[in-house]
Amino acid sequence: MYVFKKLAWIISSMFFMISLLSCKNKSSQIKSEPFIDLTGMDSTVKAGEDFFSYANGKWYQNTVIPADQSGWGTAHILYEDNREKLHAMLEESAAGNNFAKGSPEQMMGDLYAGAMDSLAIDKAGYTPVANDLKRIDGLSSAADIVKECAYEYSQGAGNLFGAYVAADDRNAAVNKLQFYQSGLSLPGRDYYLKDDAETKHIRSEFVHYVARIFKAIGVDSLTATKNASAILELETALAKSHSTPVELRDPVKNYNKFAVKDLNTLTPGINWDQFIETYGANTDTVLVGQPDYFKELDRQLKSAPLEVWKNKLKLGVIEEASLGNPFEDLQFSFYRKTLRGIQEKPVRWKMATGVVNNLAGDLLGRVYVNKYFPADAKKRMLDLVNNLQRVYESRIKNLDWMSDSTKEKALNKLNGFVKKIGYPDKWKDYAGVHIERNDYFSNIRQLEIYEFKRDLAKIDKPVDKTEWFMNASEVNAYYNPSFNEIAFPAGILQPPFFNNAADDAINYGAIGAVIGHEMTHGFDDQGRQYDANGNLHDWWTKKDAELFTQKAKVVIDQYDAYTMLDSLHVNGRLTLGENIADIGGLMIAYDAFKNTPQGKGDEKIDGLTPDQRFFLSFANVWRSKFRDATVRERLLLDPHSPAKYRANGSVSSMPVFYNAFNIEPGDKMYRADSVRAKIW
Repeated sequence: MYVFKKLAWIISSMFFMISLLSCKNKSSQIKSEPFIDLTGMDSTVKAGEDFFSYANGKWYQNTVIPADQSGWGTAHILYEDNREKLHAMLEESAAGNNFAKGSPEQMMGDLYAGAMDSLAIDKAGYTPVANDLKRIDGLSSAADIVKECAYEYSQGAGNLFGAYVAADDRNAAVNKLQFYQSGLSLPGRDYYLKDDAETKHIRSEFVHYVARIFKAIGVDSLTATKNASAILELETALAKSHSTPVELRDPVKNYNKFAVKDLNTLTPGINWDQFIETYGANTDTVLVGQPDYFKELDRQLKSAPLEVWKNKLKLGVIEEASLGNPFEDLQFSFYRKTLRGIQEKPVRWKMATGVVNNLAGDLLGRVYVNKYFPADAKKRMLDLVNNLQRVYESRIKNLDWMSDSTKEKALNKLNGFVKKIGYPDKWKDYAGVHIERNDYFSNIRQLEIYEFKRDLAKIDKPVDKTEWFMNASEVNAYYNPSFNEIAFPAGILQPPFFNNAADDAINYGAIGAVIGHEMTHGFDDQGRQYDANGNLHDWWTKKDAELFTQKAKVVIDQYDAYTMLDSLHVNGRLTLGENIADIGGLMIAYDAFKNTPQGKGDEKIDGLTPDQRFFLSFANVWRSKFRDATVRERLLLDPHSPAKYRANGSVSSMPVFYNAFNIEPGDKMYRADSVRAKIW
């Protein structure tokens, strides 16, 4: 499927359990519900030993991860509740027969109905890609491989390398065609290069999986296994040239502007003029994220056998085509069961709902907003965002380590935040897309081509800063450095988490920390390198930058020391940006909470002080449990720390947390003043 991909400039956060501020709660309303799940706490664990377990321990012990999930927790529950709402909307649309042709209800209903028809999809086998496979069979040179890749992109597919259109990081007012490393089937480079038993097992299973894919299209068993082994060998060579996940977080290193003629010199075996023409673009300058990958790709196009390249392209076409069984079962067995430990395929409607949401999210979003997003929610959220922004301004002004000149520019950036709440001002129109209930594969191809053409039309054109990069129905939030914006889709603003009855401590510990987190992304180790206009531009004094780096090193060291599954360490450099945002966001949310009447008082609710409720609300946000295979994958690739340390790591640098739970030197959660994170 065609997927918008941007490695460095959209920083999204998996904050799912959300509540909104209510400034006028009555005392009777506050006490009518606990809002803190006291039954999930583990009183045998001291808050000063392991705050996550203190807040969530019994829940964790008693929770069984559903067979169709990689993990379970508050985030998953909210996501599933939201998916049930989308499902109900789609069932209603699919059952209707009086919707106007081309209306959101008709299009999303028929798209969903087609995705639900598993019998027809299975019956089609690989017929939907038969012409693609035949075309690949006819390729006769490495140049043909590159041209085929460009053609596949024009059809909304393609995976030899990444190509997308987005703001030029150093001239954020203009969109540029950009290329980045890709070409791997496994989740990342380490899956090809590590020699531990688990990784070797995954590679072995990958070969078995790919062989089965080829056998399913009629290739004999011996040849299928040979094809699979050769693809693994080729991808291993490509993986060696890949930048690491940590290196991908450096926006300066990953910014490389090339005239097309110079790119031809860098990789003489790739005719970039032909690629760009076949792609459909008209530009003479592009951005390349990782030039080393493209140099290795050039070498492999010359040295690897043509048949291996053709088989790799075939594998990509099959995997991207949303085919039915046996391909669907094979992909689930490897990518979900082997890699992540998921035991059962989700029920069909979940997959079908995902198809509509991923490919036509604005169709679903329009209906979703009308049905589930209250008219006053946008204003309430904006008030809360503005409240935290004022607190952030005060904290920047009072920093003891930053010079006045850098503070002035930081405040300019903070006050320049674009705030997107709920849904876009203008929706995609899906012009030229004709959804038919009984033409599932055509529907998918049309929507992918539509998305591709939208991007194509942006090349070298002014950036539209009203554009959103998440669907309105998503339960998530993000910060985008190139736009200097924070965005909170409507999906996070819903019952039971959009709860006017909850006290301020609950709301600030949840949604307040989320808002503060996204704001702090503008000033983490990546975001701080972008100015108020979204340009990658160094606006710091040399001394201030050095002090920031020193303070960031404290955070790196703190998280490097955390372990999962007994001996696997969190990567403090990979997770640095999210950790800074977690810590800073919570501190800002706390300061904002202390401006409320409840925050200024000391009235207990359910035996808990206001501060205790604030921190327990935050810990409940991170209530989650994951399968071991998923934990291993996330430690390698995910820039977010494990949930336990997003909770424990954030609070452990806050003296007010120590006061709230009587934490003293000698307790595991206690960190000496010299090793506490003190940035924002």
